[in-house]
Amino acid sequence: MSIAELQIYSVEHADVSGGVCVVRCVGGVARTGQVYVAGESRIALRRIERHGRPVGFFDAGHVAKVHLAGAVVALLSRGQVLTSVPPDGHGLQDLEDWLAGDPPLAEEPAPVTLRVLATAGMQDDRLPAGVRLRWGRVALAACRRTAQWAQQDALVAAAEDAAVRGCLIHLLGPDPADPARDPAGLCRDLLELLAGLGHTPHGTRERTEVWRELPIDRIRELRRIKTVLLRLAFVRPHLPDTDPLAAAVDAWTAVRPWLP
Repeated sequence: MSIAELQIYSVEHADVSGGVCVVRCVGGVARTGQVYVAGESRIALRRIERHGRPVGFFDAGHVAKVHLAGAVVALLSRGQVLTSVPPDGHGLQDLEDWLAGDPPLAEEPAPVTLRVLATAGMQDDRLPAGVRLRWGRVALAACRRTAQWAQQDALVAAAEDAAVRGCLIHLLGPDPADPARDPAGLCRDLLELLAGLGHTPHGTRERTEVWRELPIDRIRELRRIKTVLLRLAFVRPHLPDTDPLAAAVDAWTAVRPWLP
């Protein structure tokens, strides 16, 4: 399985049918005929030119002029990264097999690349719900691998994980029997993390009174808490008002407007 990534240097020409871009391959091997994703859109790689001559491929670290098909080419911006997918739009079984047993792959997907691919599949409403759920599980695995690979702060990692779980709940509905789509389970996980890091609604609210006087690392921490609280607020409507978890979530979300 080959997953290539192209970073846009410039868009030299674009119209409704596609365009010509100067790109750098930042991962894998780029080949003519590949399909790339840009958000929810697909772009076909039709032609590659290096040093004024057509070539069939180029690999990581090299620059080329590429001819791309797709109206979205006109919206591409410098620095944007395009990720290749199989022509049928996904290689879900390959990714699931890899995650299940870590088999060696010729060009192993990096965690961030894997998350981009999986999130696109999860959000693709053209796919059956069961397939989107499978993509969601791959996205969760990718988030957790990214957290380890990038040594993410615990609050950052939790917010990323919760974003995928919250999206699955929103797109496919809640399911208390499924840890990936259990609103109560998500809220418990986030509340336990905050408590485990020594944060309380009252203590955090007090810190917001003087946040401009805090060291920069403490201000960043408050902003990370704010992101976590956004995830809580997103799934709060799925909790019954009589659930004690709802009161705990409400106590925290009341703090969020005060955070920097």
